[in-house]
Amino acid sequence: MLKLARAAAAAALLLLAVPASAQAQAQEWPTKPVTIYMGFPAGSGVDVVARLLQPSLEKTLGQRLVIDYKSGAGGNVASETVARAPADGYTFLLGTAATHGINPALYSKLSFDVEADFTPITTLADIPNVLAINPEVIDAKDVRDFIAKVKAAPGKYSYGSTGNGTGTHLAFAAFNKQAGLDMVHVPYKGGPDATASLLKGETCCSFPLLQAMLQHAKSGKVRLLGVTTPKRVAAVPDLPTIAEAGLPGFESYTWFAIFAPKALDPAIAQKMNAALKTALEDPEIAKKLIELGNTPRYETLEQFKATVKRDRAKWAEVVKAAGATVD
Repeated sequence: MLKLARAAAAAALLLLAVPASAQAQAQEWPTKPVTIYMGFPAGSGVDVVARLLQPSLEKTLGQRLVIDYKSGAGGNVASETVARAPADGYTFLLGTAATHGINPALYSKLSFDVEADFTPITTLADIPNVLAINPEVIDAKDVRDFIAKVKAAPGKYSYGSTGNGTGTHLAFAAFNKQAGLDMVHVPYKGGPDATASLLKGETCCSFPLLQAMLQHAKSGKVRLLGVTTPKRVAAVPDLPTIAEAGLPGFESYTWFAIFAPKALDPAIAQKMNAALKTALEDPEIAKKLIELGNTPRYETLEQFKATVKRDRAKWAEVVKAAGATVD
């Protein structure tokens, strides 16, 4: 009986030690470099935001932050890598509204679930698209004028995108549906090609990310008619939203955010969330993000979880209406 009692006591102590050990690990985290996987190329808009936040995160966490690029399949390669990684607090994903909103509806098969297989940490910034036109192809002075000119010539004008089913494609598809426009979609292999076609006049317009168009607008090569966010953007305060400029209720923008594998220790998730909050509230970082046309946006763990759920449903409707699919 004494042996049984001792064995039971030892087992009880072991059970108590496991959560205590996990708690200690969470308190000590991180004790080695942290990796953030990136599903898009170096120099992309997502990468620029990550690089801006990197020094602050390293200072707060006290460890080196490694950015690892695994581009491909619209960000799905990096997403799958993180979804299958251990939930130990050393592997994160810089995802977007595309990877966790559009892709689940766009791709016929994904090896992971964007809600069940990830721990949402926080949003970083809202990234507006902008209706940009080549004035030599279609000389519209504002959104209402643009809609009127396109309606007067069904099938005449073409718009460029960064690829079938991408955010730039779906933004224009939603715009055309709401405005009742008949336009030709020309998909390109990424932002540089789509921008080049617009500058050359091969397409009349597009819905690129605002940060990619600012320099071309300043040079007069393109004309910006409106941003896709619900509110005006600080970088271009005189530029109206699409909704106020002629298409009430219209909005279509993306966000950048941080995710971890599912079942991440809540204490580690909260510490990473707090570190990102510190970075986003840094005046210099916020200023640089705004100058690039972005709007810094911090969310709590629960707020961001709700954002992912809401936007997944929203983009599913847009993808279905556009008829876009990728195998």
